[in-house]
Amino acid sequence: MTPPAVSQPFARTILDNIARVLVGKEAVSGLALAGVLAGGHVLLEDAPGTGKTMLARALALSLGLGFTRVQFTPDLLPGDVTGVSVFRPASGTFEFVPGPIFTGVLLADEINRATPKTQSALLEAMGEGQVTESGVTRPLEQPFVVVATQNPIENEGTYRLPEAQLDRFLLRLSVGYPTLEQEVQMLSRLQGAHPIHALGAVATPAGLLAAREAVQTIHVSEDLRRYLASLVARTRAHGAVALGGGPRASLALQGVAQALAWMEDRAYVTPDDVQRAAPGVLAHRLSLKIEARLQGLSAEEIVREVLRAEPVPVEGSVEGPAQTGPDRGAPAAGPLAGTR
Repeated sequence: MTPPAVSQPFARTILDNIARVLVGKEAVSGLALAGVLAGGHVLLEDAPGTGKTMLARALALSLGLGFTRVQFTPDLLPGDVTGVSVFRPASGTFEFVPGPIFTGVLLADEINRATPKTQSALLEAMGEGQVTESGVTRPLEQPFVVVATQNPIENEGTYRLPEAQLDRFLLRLSVGYPTLEQEVQMLSRLQGAHPIHALGAVATPAGLLAAREAVQTIHVSEDLRRYLASLVARTRAHGAVALGGGPRASLALQGVAQALAWMEDRAYVTPDDVQRAAPGVLAHRLSLKIEARLQGLSAEEIVREVLRAEPVPVEGSVEGPAQTGPDRGAPAAGPLAGTR
């Protein structure tokens, strides 16, 4: 996974701050940040000890967002996440006690260890930014981001995430193991106190909201929209796929591509942005036929095959009009108005 050439000051500042904690993880950090900038949620799927939790904490701290970690277990109840109404005998009324979901970044650690009923408690929050309890709907603070983790190897005591839950995650990413040199550097850096304890905010929630608005203004040409929609359609038509990407996948692919373009300080999306976003956006949305699984095919391989098969638009047809200054996909005040 090649790190993006990030040149946008807001994004570069955040990624540099995360790099103080995570060694050699610029590529996955960049994609995770792109997912947040696109207004989505991120699923980190990898073996234990690869830095999934550390990435979530570093991202939340860098953005100046509140951070809450919930360890998902089989006995976790929906109310343990969303909150419950408690009867107060003194007043004779019920009082709502907010759950840990009322935060900026919720880390759903080992999300697949909770029952489907508890997993589904996140659906409304992730899709609509609100929680309904006892017939009362309560909005969550914004920005609100769910970063979930799961171990793809261990299956004992776990519950497979349903397609509806997976589809709520904008991206599924793998942190991966460091190279030998990166691991040596990590050992040196973490010999003393862990740098996460000294990590401070380099942005504010207001700055993130401004950046999200800027990302939405990034130009996507008609040819490029047709290209990314065709990629998603190919996943549905693929012979090895029982369930392919839907319209939400197309929207997600466009949003992450816009975020990647903005992070490189461009006013328009290119096919490279779409191709870089496609594996993380599409693979977890594909349900393979049993024959394909028996043959050892993976969803990532299907996405790579789809990318090779779909003709790429000519570069000149995807660029927007040349612009400079604050009109290049950023509001006049700029998202850095919210940084510290």
